[in-house]
Amino acid sequence: MQVTVGTFNLNNLFSRFNFQGAVEAINETSGPAGSLTIRYEFSDPETYRVRTFRGKLVKAKDAEETERIAGRIISCDLDVLAVQEVENIGILRKFNREMLGGRYSHLALIEGNDPRFIDVAILSKLPLGPVTSFQTAVHPADNDQRVFGRDLLEVEIWNEGRTERLFTLYNNHLKSHFVPYDEDPVAGAAAANARRLRQAEMVARIVANRNRPDSRYLILGDMNDPPDSPWLEPFTTSTELGLADALTNPQETRAPKPDTTGPGPQTTAWTYRHKESELPPEYYLYDHIWLSPALAQRQRGAFIDRRKLHGGDGSDHDLAWVVLGL
Repeated sequence: MQVTVGTFNLNNLFSRFNFQGAVEAINETSGPAGSLTIRYEFSDPETYRVRTFRGKLVKAKDAEETERIAGRIISCDLDVLAVQEVENIGILRKFNREMLGGRYSHLALIEGNDPRFIDVAILSKLPLGPVTSFQTAVHPADNDQRVFGRDLLEVEIWNEGRTERLFTLYNNHLKSHFVPYDEDPVAGAAAANARRLRQAEMVARIVANRNRPDSRYLILGDMNDPPDSPWLEPFTTSTELGLADALTNPQETRAPKPDTTGPGPQTTAWTYRHKESELPPEYYLYDHIWLSPALAQRQRGAFIDRRKLHGGDGSDHDLAWVVLGL
């Protein structure tokens, strides 16, 4: 059998509701339609919650952009898709039901650590086995802080009859390069890189401890750095893991849009376009798929669904996937 497995950053898949409150009693006073006005006041902060980040409201994802990411997922029609930046399991279920036509029967999401409420999740047509969160993991150098800003989510994928585990995947969303405007840019960048390095070290340690040398597994997700980054070396060059980069020469679903502001990409291996004002664009492979030695020999192809717009079609990342012969 052939199984397609991919990764896609959905870019802030938030619900349209930004307010959650508890109403203990509903006034059921009857009367002519439109003749009754009821006002509820939420003065107790224990009874309501508003999504905010750094003092600003967290906004819902634009409906048109949500349709675009749904269209891209439907067109690729993968068996298993690891996604990043999803608000919660309820939103994922609604998105799958209303935007994807319910094509994925098995979903997994565990609330992580991100203050923006962006979590990692799994959409799968194949049955799921145990789902394990490593959100509480700490790095040996800092036992007071959880190392993963979101989570490292481990999910077992089984065959249709649930008689055999096909492989295990590890969904990641590592520390970004973002530095708040009110912080020192140099120190902030150094801190972000150091955090990503520690996360990579923990990914390598956790995966190595939970798998045998001949185990079938994938490490995938938004790594926020290219494969040759020194901050990812703990797992990308680990001799203990012996991982294979599945996206060294992927096929594109379409040619990239011509770039008039600078040279276009020099390789097909990119999923993220970075463009600063008055500078040429840069293209990076931020979304990775790494295969264990046992799975690397079963790879039958690699693909990237290329965006139609420079800014992205509903997401600033492109969807990447591999085909595995199992």
